[in-house]
Amino acid sequence: MDPLVLGALVGLITTAVLFCGLSIGMGLLVVSIGFLVVFDGLSSLSLVPELFFAKLDSFAMISIPMFILMGAAVASSRAGGDLYAALDRWMTRVPGGLVISNLGACALFSALSGSSPATCAAIGKMGIPAMRERGYPDGVAAGSIAAGGTLGILIPPSVTMIVYGIATETSIGRLFLAGLLPGLMLTALFMAWSLFSTWWQGRSGPRVPVVTFSWRERFEVLPRVLPFLAIVAAVLYALYGGVATPSETAAVGALACIVAAVVIYRMWQPTKWWAILRDSTRESVMILVIVGGAGVFSYMLSSLFITQSIAAAIIAMDVNPWILLLMINLFLLVCGFFLPPVAVIVMAAPILLPVIMAAGFDPYWFAVILTINMEIGLISPPVGLNLYVINSIAPDIRLQTILKGSLPYVGCMVLAIVILCVFPGIATWLPETVMGPAR
Repeated sequence: MDPLVLGALVGLITTAVLFCGLSIGMGLLVVSIGFLVVFDGLSSLSLVPELFFAKLDSFAMISIPMFILMGAAVASSRAGGDLYAALDRWMTRVPGGLVISNLGACALFSALSGSSPATCAAIGKMGIPAMRERGYPDGVAAGSIAAGGTLGILIPPSVTMIVYGIATETSIGRLFLAGLLPGLMLTALFMAWSLFSTWWQGRSGPRVPVVTFSWRERFEVLPRVLPFLAIVAAVLYALYGGVATPSETAAVGALACIVAAVVIYRMWQPTKWWAILRDSTRESVMILVIVGGAGVFSYMLSSLFITQSIAAAIIAMDVNPWILLLMINLFLLVCGFFLPPVAVIVMAAPILLPVIMAAGFDPYWFAVILTINMEIGLISPPVGLNLYVINSIAPDIRLQTILKGSLPYVGCMVLAIVILCVFPGIATWLPETVMGPAR
């Protein structure tokens, strides 16, 4: 059978299996084993355990559960609420200051958790009721948090970037550096839209009341926030300064966040820590099973010459590199509508990366482009994980209202992709400055 036809068959069957409700990791294993047995015989089954665990046999893998534990420890405390409160008290006189405070809190919390749903849940629990209480429309309140939560997979340290680095065998430190400036740029775009929409709302409708805070109220929350910001700064310095590997940094960061949560928020209860460890383990195992299953899936595609044939066919099209990039972006966007970021990355990145590099694009720049596409998927139906997280926080806000409120931020993400295409140095300058040219 022609490898391209076989590849299309693999794609159709994989989609059908995943839509049957089987977990992504197990679905990839089932499809891989089925095709290996049919085309390579039963003897290929002996390779499956080795392939699965070989994909997980990496020291960098330790950073995934550690960063997840770091985020879970922070998310279970009142750190998210205090970040929001601190920004709100200092930016109360800025037009749209409460929305901007929530977006800023999402950006800062992303640097602590590296998780999009955790960011949505932690900031949304405080931010959405406060915005509704002060007269912001439900769509603005819910949509801004849903969009702000997506920053968790772009701003370092990002679990998604770690998975990309492992899947493509690229430097995790460089990936973190590549995502830093684009993450700040996207945050600025979100804030700029919030400023404009608040000004337009005040121009055409009732103004949102301004709440004032005393200097004492502004300073009293800082002692609870600054230790966590110091941890973020220390983690980033250790990563980018070459002090420690990502795995070592993740372990120290997790321990520091646990100690800070215990000391600052008096989180002594064993039941609470049991829940944190249980949830962290569950999420870590889910990601690792997907990575292992994707390793077997990638081997199956390679052994049947599907990967090589797809890459050769795309290169043989001899189209303009930017047209090719547009096609890849549309493909990633559609994938992000139906699959979580980790699944898309481990399945698509190893296939697309050789094509991207053959077209003359930087692999770290492409990682940022891919991640922003995944961000769009997090606030787009039918999956749209962040939409459902927000809906669970504020069940009286209709899903359609949340989606409508988040659509302007999708436009900001598309604009960010365009800006990065015009000025790729936004993603590549910092890694090359700090770590030198990539080899």
